[in-house]
Amino acid sequence: MNAPLSGPGSTGTPGREPVQPGLPRTSRTARHDAPITATGLVVKVLLLGLVAGIAIWAAFPLIDAEQWIGLGILVATTAGLFYLYLTRRHIPGKYLVPGTLFLIAFQVFPVLYTASTAFTNFGDGHRGSKDDAIVAIQTSSVKQVPGSTEYALTVATKGDPASGALVFLLSDPKTKEVFAGDADGLRTLDAADVTVSSLSGKITAADGYTVLNIGQASGRSDAVTALIVPTDDGAIRSNGLTRAYEGKAARAYDAGCDCIKDNETGKTWVADEQTGSFVAADGERLTQGWKVNVGLKNFATVLTDPNISGPFFGTLAWNFAFAIGSTGLTFLLGMAIALALHSPRMRGTNLYRVLLILPYAMPSFAMLLIWRDMFNTDFGLLNNLFGLNVDWFGGSWSARIAVLLVQSWLGYPYMFLVATGALQAIPRELTEATSVDGASPWQSFRAVTLPLLLVALSPLLIASFAFNFNNVNAILFTTEGGPFAPDNPRNGATDLLITYTYRLAFGAQGAEFGLAATVSIFIFAIVATVSAISFRRTRQQEEVYS
Repeated sequence: MNAPLSGPGSTGTPGREPVQPGLPRTSRTARHDAPITATGLVVKVLLLGLVAGIAIWAAFPLIDAEQWIGLGILVATTAGLFYLYLTRRHIPGKYLVPGTLFLIAFQVFPVLYTASTAFTNFGDGHRGSKDDAIVAIQTSSVKQVPGSTEYALTVATKGDPASGALVFLLSDPKTKEVFAGDADGLRTLDAADVTVSSLSGKITAADGYTVLNIGQASGRSDAVTALIVPTDDGAIRSNGLTRAYEGKAARAYDAGCDCIKDNETGKTWVADEQTGSFVAADGERLTQGWKVNVGLKNFATVLTDPNISGPFFGTLAWNFAFAIGSTGLTFLLGMAIALALHSPRMRGTNLYRVLLILPYAMPSFAMLLIWRDMFNTDFGLLNNLFGLNVDWFGGSWSARIAVLLVQSWLGYPYMFLVATGALQAIPRELTEATSVDGASPWQSFRAVTLPLLLVALSPLLIASFAFNFNNVNAILFTTEGGPFAPDNPRNGATDLLITYTYRLAFGAQGAEFGLAATVSIFIFAIVATVSAISFRRTRQQEEVYS
């Protein structure tokens, strides 16, 4: 005989949950959906309104640039967010999507952009398109010729006089027309919007612009001289701070030969699409070029060019030594102090702990600057205190030793703190058992304490290695990468790969972003490989001692 489908008091309906007497029937959806409060509704409306506003703001530049793929991604993302937060479904997604979007925007996209830059010649002289390069070449060759139109010049800005974009306010003394010109071209102004001096003929005020006085304009004289306003017949350049002229370009682009011709000398520079430059028959390249894809050229340059590969591999060896030395020294020092204060016979441990973490509480950049002065050869504390005469930053090895000493002092408090916490988690019964078995304190430490410490601290040691591998502050604020060899001002004895990359990108020889991005990829690959191997061995060690 079959068992009853339901017990007493139930509805007896097969396949449904019993309904308790006196309780209202609720739907499955109502049980899983929490009610939305008025405050929550207001917050949701405000956030979605902010998303819509940002999407509309970002859409117009994409439309102007005809970036239809980017516009499609923007529309799809915005529609997906509205669907997700206007429905009662996909509860986990409501929490995961914001973090994922921030991860993509601030981590994934910069990494991908850096990687893509490594395959280009992006840098000084190769930042824009070919058309931009042609305009820059032609306008930079503008010279004044007899009969050139001259203007009364007023230097102005859009916004702050010290940092705003410069604008030339021009008045034609013959036609009385007024203009505003910048790097984007010349625009005619409405006479009602400007005030022109009857004595000098200069514009003294203009709606939407901040007129600079002579002192302010003199402070930005280099930028005034460099500003070139392109026109249909040539370009306008300043002649001092009160006059300007419209000159003719000595170099012009010829589409027939895809080249730049100099009208005065007759020299020709032909476009080289592989390098993004205009090159003459004698090998001379014009400074202005354009951005192109160069494939694996940057990678080959880093590995094969003696001027770069030599410093690269030498810097890589020191980089490993610095990262391993900094991590190892700070760990050993921090662990030794933690073991000393962990002893039950130690008194005043709280006071010692407060004093020992002081370096960790101080701003690192300030401490690095102080340590740099302490290593000074003439008046440094270390030389005066110990009666030394060491030029710490003048020799390669002395500078490296100084950097490691400074990093040990800055880093040991962190290792002391984490080692202290790990020691608290190790049961004293384990070390006491080894003592009962006749083990010495060193044997007990080596067989029990150290392995358990490494199991707990290995992830932190790996993270510390990765941090020190790219510790730009430790180098820039102490040695600045030096000392430098006389024949190689771009690479110093204490340079890490990250500081070497910085100097490649922003050095005195001009920015080479493509080459710097290539070195960044090598750095990422090295740190990722070392971290992956270390984490794998850490898991094996955890399995042994688990």
